[in-house]
Parts: sequence; C-alpha cells; structure tokens
Amino acid sequence: MRMLKPALTALAVAIMAAPALAQVPRAPDGKPDLNGVWTNISLTPLERAPENKALVVSEAEAEKIASRFTVGGIKEEGYKSTYSDPTKGAPPKGGDDFGVQAYDSFWWDPGTKLAFVKGEWRTSNIVDPPNGLMPLKDREADAKKRKMRREVYETGKADYDGPEVPTLGERCVMFGSKAGPGMQPGGYNNNYQFTQTADHFVIQVEMGPDTRIVPIFATADEARKHHKPATLAPWTGDSVGWWEGDTFVMESINVKPLQAENHSFPLSSKGVVTERFTRTSDKDVFYEFIVNDPELYTRPWRAELAFSPSKAIYEYACHEGNYGMIGILAGAREKDRRAAAKSAKVKTVKGGQ
Repeated sequence: MRMLKPALTALAVAIMAAPALAQVPRAPDGKPDLNGVWTNISLTPLERAPENKALVVSEAEAEKIASRFTVGGIKEEGYKSTYSDPTKGAPPKGGDDFGVQAYDSFWWDPGTKLAFVKGEWRTSNIVDPPNGLMPLKDREADAKKRKMRREVYETGKADYDGPEVPTLGERCVMFGSKAGPGMQPGGYNNNYQFTQTADHFVIQVEMGPDTRIVPIFATADEARKHHKPATLAPWTGDSVGWWEGDTFVMESINVKPLQAENHSFPLSSKGVVTERFTRTSDKDVFYEFIVNDPELYTRPWRAELAFSPSKAIYEYACHEGNYGMIGILAGAREKDRRAAAKSAKVKTVKGGQ
C-alpha cells in the first residue's frame, strides 16, 4: 500500500498535466509545432528606461507608459497624425529630426501596448541583469557609435560620397534587430514566418530580405560540431539548432561585425547568442535569448519576449521606386565636379600671374 500511494500520486499529477500539454500543437514527429506566422509586436524596448524602475508593471501603468511612446525619441508633428501636410514642404535641412519627419502615422505600426510575457506587462525585454540594462564594459563608447549612426540616418549630416555611407537599413541590406540573432520588434513589419521540419528550422523575416535557415541536430554537442569555419561571418551569424525537451534552441556565432551598426546591441567576433523557443499554448511562443560576449560585456545577459499568431507576411519592397541612392550619388559627383572646376580655376589664375 505504501508503494501504491506514490504511484497514484504520480498518476494524478500526470492526469492533471495532460490537458495543458494537449493544448500545445504538435508536429508529426511529436515535437511542439512552431509552424505559422507570428509577431512580436510591442512598444517595450530592449533596455529599461530610467523612469521605469520595475520590470513588471500593472496594466494601468503599462497603458500610461505606452501613451508616452514617441518615434525615435522625438516628438515630431507628423507622428500620430493622419498625414503629413504636403503644403509645408520638406523639414528644415540639418534638423535633428529631419529623417524621422519623413514618416507619419500611416507608415508606423509599432503596436499600442507594452510586451505581455508570462502573463506580465514588461518595461524592458532584458530581464537579467535585474536593472534591465546591457552590462556593457564601455557604455560611453557604445553611445557615441549609436549617436553617430543615428545622426547619419535622422539628420542626413554625413558626407555621402559613396553607396556604403548610408546605414545598412537605409540601403535595405540588413535589419539586424528584426532578424537577429536576438529578434526584437520595431517601428513596423514585425511579422515572422516559422517553417519547421524534422531537420531544419526556417525563419522568414518580414522586415527586409533576411531568411534564417537553421539545421537541426540531435544534441547540442553534435550541433556545435557543425558550426562553419570562423572565417565565414554571414548576416545573422552561423546558426545551428537542437531540441531540449519541448524547447527549440538555436546557437549563433560569427555574426558579421558590420551588422552591429544596425542592431540594437553590439556583438564582437567572439559573441555567442543562444535563442530558445517554447510553445506554451496555441496562441503563444515564449522566446528568450542570451548574449555571451566577454569582449564587450562584463557578464552574459538575457532577454525575454513573446510571439503571438499573426495573419500573413507582406512583401517588403524596400527599394521599390527608391531614387534616393541615385540622387545621393549624383549629388556627390556634382560636388566632385565643382571642386575640380574650382581647383582648375585657381591653378589657371596662379599660372597667369
């Protein structure tokens, strides 16, 4: 009888747990089914703002924080209006919000709420360290780099001599914060399509041309043996995957260093990002990523987000009808011609003397 009681207790626990497990859709191989179109849309930033002391807030406080949202931290006239007034002309040249004022509410779709993760309203995606901040070794240097990139994009104050001066996002090459590793929401195009097979996991990113194709292996050790040579540094990194119970794990190394300029957090060539996907219900995928980069950070750090079902992936025709690059290069070459003509004129005058 004594041996029977523990067995009955275990059976009772299993029976009670069964309905919850049954709610998670399963693939033909028995693994949780991650297939589908998902979104991680939210107004929650990667790092916690100074005015928000707690990670978790009430729904009322979450609504209050969301109401203060601005585009790029700049309160400009066009945002949250129905349109930008075409009679007012272009924004003042060189203004700090020159680039941001190219958009109004028609173009932005960052959501209206903070992230709702594990039944909680969150003020930052970073959960560890507890202060919600990246444990950077040199935060000042990182801030300077970000300020320079922001000025290039938002003000146009840059020497656009060639096609590689604009940021990766402006050139439609790479949108690191969306594609990852470490996938995060942004101003629009926050949809993803997950395609899961027995041996591969594919993530099609709505924002830009990025598609992550990740081979799946039986164990972590086996997966790591199949990382590519360090001389290869692809966009979104060299990723391999494996299952740990009901959680799909992806490990990415050798992320192309240039990607850092368009990512919400920096990575060195030694950085490793581990992403974990756990299907918790028919309408939720819990997503977390851990960044381990001893070259840039004092310790590993972790972020948590959630994916919910979405309807479709839309084409992101980033350069369709875009004459900006042609204008940039034409303007740069005109500056070259004027400079050459001025130099020739000076030489002629001096020669005549």
